[in-house]
Amino acid sequence: MNIAIVGLGEVGRCYARVLAGVAGNSLLLCEQRVSELAANLAGDVNAPINEAVGPWLGEADWVFSCVVGTKSLEVAQSCFRFMKPGASFADFTTASPETKRQGEALASAKKVAYTDVAIMGAIALLGARTPLLCAGDGATSFSAILAEAAGVVPRVLPDSRAGDAMSLKILRSVFTKGMEALAVELLMAAERQGLRLALYEVLQDIDKASLPQFLEMLVTTHVIHARRRQHEVQEAERQLAAIGIVSDVLDGVQHRFARTADKLEASPLPTDKPALADALTWLSSEPQKAAA
Repeated sequence: MNIAIVGLGEVGRCYARVLAGVAGNSLLLCEQRVSELAANLAGDVNAPINEAVGPWLGEADWVFSCVVGTKSLEVAQSCFRFMKPGASFADFTTASPETKRQGEALASAKKVAYTDVAIMGAIALLGARTPLLCAGDGATSFSAILAEAAGVVPRVLPDSRAGDAMSLKILRSVFTKGMEALAVELLMAAERQGLRLALYEVLQDIDKASLPQFLEMLVTTHVIHARRRQHEVQEAERQLAAIGIVSDVLDGVQHRFARTADKLEASPLPTDKPALADALTWLSSEPQKAAA
C-alpha cells in the first residue's frame, strides 16, 4: 500500500515511522521546508521527500495530512487535484469542524474517501499509542490501517460525518480546561486554609457518581435553582476574596447563573422536574446577546 505523509512535523514523523514498519507499505513523503528531523526520518525509512504536492501523489492509496490547522483546507484541495479516484484522505489537523466538513465535500466530489482524525492526547508523550478519534466515510478503513501499524485501534464514531471527531475534541476541551481552571482556584483556596485533604473527603459523593449522571443532574437542577445558586456563587467569591484569591472562574459562573435566573423570571419552566432534553431545549432557546 502506498501511503503519503504530507507534513513532517511531530505528528507526521510519528506515523511515518510506524507505517514504514508494516510489510507491504511504501511511503511517499512531503514537506515544504525540510528540517533536520524530517531529513533523518527520510533516511531511516528510505523514502525521498517531495517539497510540494504534485502528480506523484497519484500513486498514493492513502494520504495523511499532518500540516497545521490553518493550512488544512488549502492542502486538502491541493492533494485532491492529484489523488486518484478511490483513494483515501485522513486529515490529522486541528482545523475547525466546519473546515473538515468542507474538506469532506471536496473529497467526495473527487471520489476520495475522507477521514476526520482528532488526536486525543499528546503525541510527544505517547507517540503512535496516542488515542485517536475518527469520523467520516473513510474512518473504518483508517482505523484498520493504524491498528495494524501501531497496535492501537482508533475509535470510530458510528454514523458520523467529518467534523464530528474534531467537535468532540473541542467539547472535551471545554470540560477539561474548565475543570483545570476550577481545580487551580479550588485547590489554592483549600491549601491556603489547610483544608485540602478534608476537601477530598467531602467530595467523595461526587466521586462515586457516574460522570454522565452527574452532569445531567447539574443541568436539570440548574434550570430550577439558578437564582439561589447564583447567590451562593456570589458568597463563594466573597469568601475566596477574603483569603486573598480573586476568582476568574466564579465570575463567569455567576454570570451563567444570572442569565438562567433572569430567563426563569421572564419565561418560567412548565414543570419543576424537567427532563434533560426539556432543560437543554429551554436553555438553548435563550436569545444570544449581540456582539459589542
